Amino acid sequence: MPKNRNTFSFLARWPRRAASRAVHRGWAWVQEAGAVTAEHPGRLRFGAIGEGTRLAFPQGTVFGEPWIELGAHCIIGEQVTLTAGMMPDLDLGPDPILTLGDGVVLGRGSHVIADTTVSIGSDTYCGPYVYITSTNHSYDDPHEPVGKQWPRMEPVAIGPGCWIGTGAVILPGARLGRNVVVAAGAVVRGEVPDHAVVAGAPARVVRSWDPETGWQPPLRTPAPVPIPEGVTPEQLLALTELDGARDTTGP
Repeated sequence: MPKNRNTFSFLARWPRRAASRAVHRGWAWVQEAGAVTAEHPGRLRFGAIGEGTRLAFPQGTVFGEPWIELGAHCIIGEQVTLTAGMMPDLDLGPDPILTLGDGVVLGRGSHVIADTTVSIGSDTYCGPYVYITSTNHSYDDPHEPVGKQWPRMEPVAIGPGCWIGTGAVILPGARLGRNVVVAAGAVVRGEVPDHAVVAGAPARVVRSWDPETGWQPPLRTPAPVPIPEGVTPEQLLALTELDGARDTTGP
C-alpha cells in the first residue's frame, strides 16, 4: 500500500512539475525575445544605442527615445524607466537630453527622469531602485496645490566611475565628480567632489581622498587582494573552500 501511495503521489506532482518547467522556459524565452539591443531595438528608436548594450525585459516607462543616447556595453535592468521630456511626443530640439556613457549599469527598478539634460559618465554603476531626476516640484504659492505648480528643472551631471547605492536619490542640479560613492538611501543635491563618499539625507561627504594622506578618515577594512594572474575561477573556489575548512578545524 505505501508503494501505491508513493506512486500516486508522484503522478499527482508530475503535471505541476511539467507546468512549472514550461512556465520558466517560456518566461526565459520571453525575456530573451523582449530584450532591447542595437540589433533588436523593438519599438524603441533611441538617438543612439551602442554595441553590447542591453535593456532587460520587461522595460519600465520609456519615452523621448530620439533624445536618449546610450553608450556601448551598458546594462539596463528590468523595469527601468528612461524618459526625456515631460511627456511623450514633444519636440526637444536637436541635442540629446539624456546620455549614458559606455559601460553604465542601471539596477532593477531605477528611474532616470530627464526633463532637462542628464548625463551619466562611463562605468558608473547604480544599484536597484535608484532615482535620478532633473525636475522637482515647486511650492512657492501656498494657496495652490503643489502638484499643480510649475516644476523647477536643473541639469544633472554624474561623473565617470561612480557607484550609486540602492535607493539613492539624485536631485536636480546635482553634479557628481569622478569615482564618487553614494551610500544606499542617500539624497544628493549640489556639488560632490571627485573621490568622495557621501551618505545621509541630505547627503554630506563622510570620506574623501587626499593625494598625500590617502583616504580621510582612513578606511576601516584592508584593501581587497587582487586575484593573481593565471588563476582560474575553479582554482579560486578550491582555495576558498580550503581556507574555510582550515577555519573550522582550528590552527
